[in-house]
Amino acid sequence: MTFQTTLSRRIFTAAVLCSAALAAGAQDKYPSKPITVVVPQAAGGANDAIARVVAQKLSEQLGQSVIVDNRPGAGGTLATGATARARNDGYTLLLTADSAHVIGPALYKNPGFDPVKDFAPVAPVATAGYVLVAHPSFPANTVAEMVALAKASPGKYSIASAGNGTLNHLIGEMLQKAAGIQLQHIPYKGSAAAATDVVGGQVPLSVQSLPSAIAFIKAGKLKVLGVVNEKRVAALPDAPTIGETIKGFGQAPWYALFAPAGTPAPIVAQLQAEVARALEHKDVVDKLATVGCEPFKGTAAQLAALVQSDLPKWSRVVKDTGATVD
Repeated sequence: MTFQTTLSRRIFTAAVLCSAALAAGAQDKYPSKPITVVVPQAAGGANDAIARVVAQKLSEQLGQSVIVDNRPGAGGTLATGATARARNDGYTLLLTADSAHVIGPALYKNPGFDPVKDFAPVAPVATAGYVLVAHPSFPANTVAEMVALAKASPGKYSIASAGNGTLNHLIGEMLQKAAGIQLQHIPYKGSAAAATDVVGGQVPLSVQSLPSAIAFIKAGKLKVLGVVNEKRVAALPDAPTIGETIKGFGQAPWYALFAPAGTPAPIVAQLQAEVARALEHKDVVDKLATVGCEPFKGTAAQLAALVQSDLPKWSRVVKDTGATVD
């Protein structure tokens, strides 16, 4: 074998190896296929509305389809647990509410997941406005009037929620505890179903996210008694907060993106950067505002700290209110 032949073979082998390496690199570039974002609540609620706005923008930025997969049930714990067990390759993500992620573990003896150990925080995404609404025929027009009615007839009035263990449920329990009243809890399979029955007059009261209720409010089919959030919301600037009547009452519900634990750090970092980039776009901000939501900007580390601080807080709420999922 001549030197020239040996050299040619070596050059050919090197070229083949280089091509293979380039092909593998191209194949491994994330994302190389559609991404699924699991939403552990039914369509029509705040989490669903936020997920669809953000998924559309992420799809544009990443050049891949980002599919929203609604999987309601058991206060969000079923889908959350299933996502925790999904492949940690960045193609199955969880966009969830604080209720499913940090309240569920306090309500359920075996929620099916550990909110800290089973997930890699990616980024906060948004906060949502929540309101206490009533059917237009309900005799009270303010929180103070509702409290007076409920105190006069304990257990007479019912309050609809998106289901046992949901944020709507817990906020309703907190309201009863803070006001010293007793309402009958009626759980539904999702916010949209609960709102529809209040509009239809089957149930007089409900705690609703603005994405679920704002169209009904603007159409005069629901009236707002009070805003759950600590501050008035931009979508309803004239609506007073519940805290203006019941001092110290107020919540700031949040929604965030998580990946299964063990997802490669570069993928988590890329997703965090893409979420931050998406939340800077005016069209995203405007779309969120139309449903009573606002961007919630932050890092993966800040989201991890938020989860750690909220777990004991909601555990106390569950204990203090005596909330159950029975």
